[in-house]
Amino acid sequence: MTLSAPKRLFSTRPIIAFSIIVLFKSYLTWMVVFGSPSWSTLFKEVPFALIVFCLIEWFATKRKLTYYLTANLLITAILFAVLMYYKYYGVIVTTSALKQVNQVTAVSNSVFSLMDPYYLLVFIDVILMFYFLMRKQKAQYWKTASQTSVSKRMLTSVFAVSLGLCLFNILPNSASMNEIVKAEQMGILNYEAYTIFGKKEPELVDSSTITQEKINSLKTLEPVASPQLQGAAKGKNLIIIQLESFQNFLIGLTIDGKEITPNMNKLAKENYYFKHFYQGVGQGNTSDAEFIVNTSYYIPPNGAATQVYAGKVLPSLPRILTENGYDTATFHTNVVEFWNRGELYQALGFNRYYDKAFFGEDDTVFFGASDEVLYKKTADELEKMDSKDQPFYAQVISMTAHHPFTIPDTKYKMELPERYEGTFVGDYIRAQNYADYVLGQFIDDLKQRGLWDDSLIVLYGDHLGLPIYSLDRDDKALMAEIYGYEYSYTDMINIPLVIASPGITSPKEFDQLGGQVDLLPTISNLLGVSLDKQIHFGQDLLNNTSYNLLPQRYYLPTGSFVSSKELFLSGSGYDDGTHHPLAGDGMESAKEATEDEYNRALELLQLSDSYVSQLPDREPQK
Repeated sequence: MTLSAPKRLFSTRPIIAFSIIVLFKSYLTWMVVFGSPSWSTLFKEVPFALIVFCLIEWFATKRKLTYYLTANLLITAILFAVLMYYKYYGVIVTTSALKQVNQVTAVSNSVFSLMDPYYLLVFIDVILMFYFLMRKQKAQYWKTASQTSVSKRMLTSVFAVSLGLCLFNILPNSASMNEIVKAEQMGILNYEAYTIFGKKEPELVDSSTITQEKINSLKTLEPVASPQLQGAAKGKNLIIIQLESFQNFLIGLTIDGKEITPNMNKLAKENYYFKHFYQGVGQGNTSDAEFIVNTSYYIPPNGAATQVYAGKVLPSLPRILTENGYDTATFHTNVVEFWNRGELYQALGFNRYYDKAFFGEDDTVFFGASDEVLYKKTADELEKMDSKDQPFYAQVISMTAHHPFTIPDTKYKMELPERYEGTFVGDYIRAQNYADYVLGQFIDDLKQRGLWDDSLIVLYGDHLGLPIYSLDRDDKALMAEIYGYEYSYTDMINIPLVIASPGITSPKEFDQLGGQVDLLPTISNLLGVSLDKQIHFGQDLLNNTSYNLLPQRYYLPTGSFVSSKELFLSGSGYDDGTHHPLAGDGMESAKEATEDEYNRALELLQLSDSYVSQLPDREPQK
């Protein structure tokens, strides 16, 4: 039987053939994640594969080709997961993130909408090998030929050099703060191994030493003797409306003379509007926003807060308000098991929740009833709650404007210019236009039922909708048209906050910096409930206006933060980090963020991790 040179190499020297295959796949992955790769990729990815292949050569006395195929398939799966996860989240996937694969499959339409066809090239060898191995004669020849032994001395040398290269890539870069930089410095496969075998338990600060004074000192907060608007909304209902994927650029946006979100525009113009407001979420996205807003803690270093902290008794807004005579409930049209919300709501102390079982499956969009159903049925329930002799707190979680934003044609409330048709940005704008339309109906309904006048209403975006790393050339051009400059990380994580309450709020635009972590203390001040016994990491945005410090995680690398001057993105540490202005003018930053702020942001994260991790565990419900 005559074989071409490549086939002969594959069959008789699989260690070389599969190493070349891994190099090709790694090069493709690097192009997507890190930009144009250099041939240093050869010395970062291939040594890891050679270690695996040497072990196969040493220990596989039979079925050697099967082990090679299995190892190649696993490496392929890892690299493909890295590709897809990066395009969705902008981070390097790790085993802790893959544990939540059941949550990712629930939004599979979102994930696969981001896939470029050439990503499938990582599977081309798998397909070709499967085809050839189905041909029995060649398959038998390859299986037999692949059993050819390799010199043990040669294997030992290759293994030793490969192990040395892996350690050379891993050890000097293990202290790097930026997870993407770390993966680039180590190599993707080395980084994945490092996250498994080099993982260390975080050092926890003794919770007894974590005081509000210490937190305030790190945030440079000064006590306010006579807080403005303290208790101004005392006794009023609290309605928090969390808007799915709603970014701040939508406020006031017009496209060819058409308003995109007229109802939110009106709310922002007639009430308190905070334009420099930023997300703090991580892997759990919407559920993380629920956690942060209700606790004023930061997300955990790994995993979603709903998974990591749901077993705790969490000091929270629902618990505080329950102690002050409030009824509490949360409303979401998806199943409560999604992102472990059922456990989170118990941890937060909500009296009850309303999920898919309550809202039903009529008019389903993506994975739950539409916002129209959400708002109509929620308004009915709020009216019942209002009839009782106690105020209520209701958190309402919208969902229809969810990634990938391809709402049904029947939900279209506007026509877009031709240049937006068939684009990711266009789908996003159309979905948010619909979400705003039904929000306006909800506001009108609250007013007609007499709920608006007797409530404190808080509206904010839960997280970004248009990740920079998910946009193609056309999308980036549209965003540059909207902003008047190149869309940036600062713009990406900027979400709006509007606070409305008749007789209390008035038309006012606030310039100070704020984040989701600040909502609990701000709301507590307005409702006149004390936080003296509750550790919190946010600040009252109506009284602490001169400075703020917002540590970031997950969507931005660890060590990143937003200060009152700019967004800082960490590198290996502070010195090689990058500075991005908040002014929204696209100009280069004057590098206002300091190393002291960098260190304080990291310490705040450590204190939050330590405090929440050492809270008492909940008794399991029977």
